[in-house]
Amino acid sequence: MANRGQIILICAGLVLATFIAYQPVFNNGFVGYDDDVYVTDNADIKNGFTTQSIFWAFTTSRATNWHPLTWLSHILDYRLFDLDPAGHHLTSLLLHITNTLLLFYVLRKMTSALWPSAFVACLFALHPLHVESVAWVSERKDVLSSMFWLLTMLAYAHYANRPSILRYSATLVLFSLGLMAKPMLVTLPFALLLLDYWPLNRPLDSRRSILKLLLEKVPFLVLSAACSAITYLVQEKTTMEVLPIGGRISNALISYISYIGKLFFPSGLNVFYPHTMGVTPAWKVVLAGLLLAVITVAAILAARKRRYLPVGWLWYLGTLVPVIGFVQVGEQSMADRYTYIPSIGIFIILAWSIAEILRRFRVSKIIPIASCVLIFVILIICTRTQITYWRDSETLFNRSLAVTKNNYKMEYALGHEFISQGRLDEAIARYRRALEIAPVIPEIRYDLANILRRQGKIDEAIEQYRLTIVYKKDYADAYNNLGFALLSQARFDEAEASFDETLKIKPDMVYALVGLAQVLAVKPNPDSNDTSMAVELAERAASLTGNKNATVLDTLAIAYAAAGRFDDALKAGQSALELASDENNSQLASAIAKRLDLYKIKKPYSIIKQSTDGD
Repeated sequence: MANRGQIILICAGLVLATFIAYQPVFNNGFVGYDDDVYVTDNADIKNGFTTQSIFWAFTTSRATNWHPLTWLSHILDYRLFDLDPAGHHLTSLLLHITNTLLLFYVLRKMTSALWPSAFVACLFALHPLHVESVAWVSERKDVLSSMFWLLTMLAYAHYANRPSILRYSATLVLFSLGLMAKPMLVTLPFALLLLDYWPLNRPLDSRRSILKLLLEKVPFLVLSAACSAITYLVQEKTTMEVLPIGGRISNALISYISYIGKLFFPSGLNVFYPHTMGVTPAWKVVLAGLLLAVITVAAILAARKRRYLPVGWLWYLGTLVPVIGFVQVGEQSMADRYTYIPSIGIFIILAWSIAEILRRFRVSKIIPIASCVLIFVILIICTRTQITYWRDSETLFNRSLAVTKNNYKMEYALGHEFISQGRLDEAIARYRRALEIAPVIPEIRYDLANILRRQGKIDEAIEQYRLTIVYKKDYADAYNNLGFALLSQARFDEAEASFDETLKIKPDMVYALVGLAQVLAVKPNPDSNDTSMAVELAERAASLTGNKNATVLDTLAIAYAAAGRFDDALKAGQSALELASDENNSQLASAIAKRLDLYKIKKPYSIIKQSTDGD
């Protein structure tokens, strides 16, 4: 039996080692990959804890997930730290340290094995494969949900030791909270069945005892099913619709093996692994399948003497099921963060196998101690290095591109980052490279077209907008911005057709209303039907924006003047000028002022040489 002093010393060592490993995270900022969705550009979390924000957290499908507790944790962080990234990183690190201590405590309680439990906890704490879950603010859901996973295990161990309604209820409540932090916990009922077999060693000697254990899990399975249904409803369109089942199975088999490889040799870790889309060589898929089958059979055959082997292995296989790609969500083939909980199964196999070897061969204590110290020092160094790649967006994306091939997602992301820095030529180069890899992705073409238009390369922009629409026929924004590009070249008929198409897709899209109104009002020799329609469209846009948008009111003034309503044009134009001046938009204010001079002498504005931005 371990004494209290040993346990305290181990816990202190785990905390210190984890902090040393993750200390570089405090030098990191937010990254331009989901952190804007979760924190930096999320107005809802900046409202603090209000009835409205809490309701939002429980009802929103933002980020294509239902995880209200995760949103509440971000609201709390924003309340405490505002947009200081160090505070947000601190919370994630504290959760990771808590998970490490919980894992050690739970394993020791269930197995009474001090050093194997400590070994597993240390691997969990320091492995660089877990950096993504801790160093990425957007992955708060990982460390938060895992805390509830481990608390559920702890409560279940107490219940199994001395069953009662209260303890069972506590376990169920903790599981429910975990599901509200991340839906990946849907496999926890399966993991509890494994724990029944080992290390809890609950009775399995009769059909009645087995049935009892299965019935215990029914309420957990009901919650898992409900969470799965909610997740399905809020998920965006997945690549499952275009990727055949064979491709998904192939990717899953390869990923199972790849994750094991990265657990033992954590090199080439990065934020995005491109999907092979079913083009993996058949021999690799067959080999991966055979290897998984052989390991599974071997683990089951070894169960009689070493129960930890099938438990650890099935834990690894089973807890990865929601994210292994059978149901493909997102464009990645795999992700480091997905191993946060599943890796525990492999760590258990390692720890208990090493303990058994040491007992059998009576190895000198110096050798395992020195080996463990060396392993942990290497892991700390690797983890600290991996954290530096998360320092900022450009570093993160460049790292991913350096260790992967044909990674259009990171080319695209790096292009976005260059735009935010005003490095437009470099952004264009990245977008063009992304399109070489994935020419059918409409969003890349759309963004490229926007940059080209911003640079005044209108013909090239028009070409890219048209190609965007080829690949996504209901892309309203692309039709809209194509309309403005055509309008800037006074190609009125084409622009009118483009805005018409936009409004068929989104009837109340303000800038499409503005664009069409401008076309009808300023094209050569508009008739009364054109000008009346221009006024109607502009008034509709003004109403939708509460008469608080300078560009919309300027368009309304142009439409009034085209219809001969010059007093109304002067009134609308003056309001537009005041709004533009208040917003310090000197370019727009100057243009409006020149148009006001025309209205004063009862002349309409006849042509737009360079339109307002329709983005």
